[in-house]
Amino acid sequence: MPRVKPTKKLDVLGNLDLRPEDAVGDYISSKQQNKFFVIPPNSDSAGDSIELIFVNNLREHEAMLKLQEEMLTSAKRQSKVNSTRVRNMYKIQERLRRRFIEVNSFIKDCAEKKRAAEKTAQGETLYHKELGEGIESFKEEIGELKAFREALKATVQEFQPYEKVLDEVVKVSSIFVSPKDCIDRCDALMLAQVEINKLEHQKLLEIESMRQRMVQITNEAALTVLGLKNDLARLERSYNESRVQCLRWEKILASTKDAINNSYMDKERTIDAITNLHRILCRRRDIPSSSARGDLVKLLDSIKNEVEILTGVLKEVESSDPAVKLEEVRDVTFC
Repeated sequence: MPRVKPTKKLDVLGNLDLRPEDAVGDYISSKQQNKFFVIPPNSDSAGDSIELIFVNNLREHEAMLKLQEEMLTSAKRQSKVNSTRVRNMYKIQERLRRRFIEVNSFIKDCAEKKRAAEKTAQGETLYHKELGEGIESFKEEIGELKAFREALKATVQEFQPYEKVLDEVVKVSSIFVSPKDCIDRCDALMLAQVEINKLEHQKLLEIESMRQRMVQITNEAALTVLGLKNDLARLERSYNESRVQCLRWEKILASTKDAINNSYMDKERTIDAITNLHRILCRRRDIPSSSARGDLVKLLDSIKNEVEILTGVLKEVESSDPAVKLEEVRDVTFC
C-alpha cells in the first residue's frame, strides 16, 4: 500500500523519525560526534574576575561623571549664549519689523503717488489731445475763413459792376427807394419763391397721398365687388341646386299625389261596391236600406250576415238533394 506520509523528516537536529525511539538514538549519535561541533573562541583562556570587572566599571563610571559635568557646563554656557542670541534676534526682528512697516508704507505711498501721477498724466494727455484737436479745428476754420475771404473779395470784385447797375436802376426807377430796399424786396421775392416751392411740394405730397388713398379705396372696392360677385355666384349655385332639388321633390310629390288620388278613388269604388252589394241584398229580402254610405262597419256586418245565411242555405240544399247541380242552386239562390 502507498505511504500516506513520510516516515522521516529533516529537523535542526538531523533526521528525526516520527517514532520517538529512533529520534532519541539520532540525538545521542549527534551528541557523540565531533565533526560538526562548534568551538567558541578563546575557550581555553580564563575569564575576567569580579574585582577586575568592578574596577573597569568604576573607571567607566568616573569618566562618565566627568563627561557629564563637562557636558552640563557646556550646556549652561550654550544656554547663556543662546539666550543672548535670542535677545539679539528679538531685537533684530523688532528692528526689521519696524523697517518692514516703514518700507511697506513707503511702497504704498509710492504706489499711490504712481497711480495719481498716471491718472494725472492720462488726464493731461487727454487734455493735450483735446487741445490739439481744438487747435487743428481752429486751423481748419482759419483756413476756411481765409478761403472765404479770398472768395468774398473775388465775388465783390466780380459783382462790383452790378452794384453800379443797381444804383442806376434805383435812380431811374420810382419803385425802389434805395439799393437796400431793392435788395430787401429781392430777398422777399426769393423767400416767397422758397415758400411757394415748399407749399408746392407739400401740395404735391398731399395730391400723391390722395391718389394713393383713391387707389387703395379703388382696390378695396374692387375686392369688395369681387367678393360680392363670388357670393352671388355661390348663391346662384345654391339656387340652381335648390331648384333641381325642388323639381325632384315636385316630381316625387306629383307621383305621391297621383298615388293618393288613385288610392282615394279605389277606396270610393270599394265603398260604392259595398253599398251597392248591401242594397242588392236588402232589395232581395225586401228590406229597406237604413245604413248610411259612410257607415262601413254596419254595412259589412249586414253583408256578412247575409252571406252566412246564403252559405247555410246552400249547404242545406246540397245535403238534402245531392242530385241538384251546384250551379243551378247557386243561380236560384242568388236570384
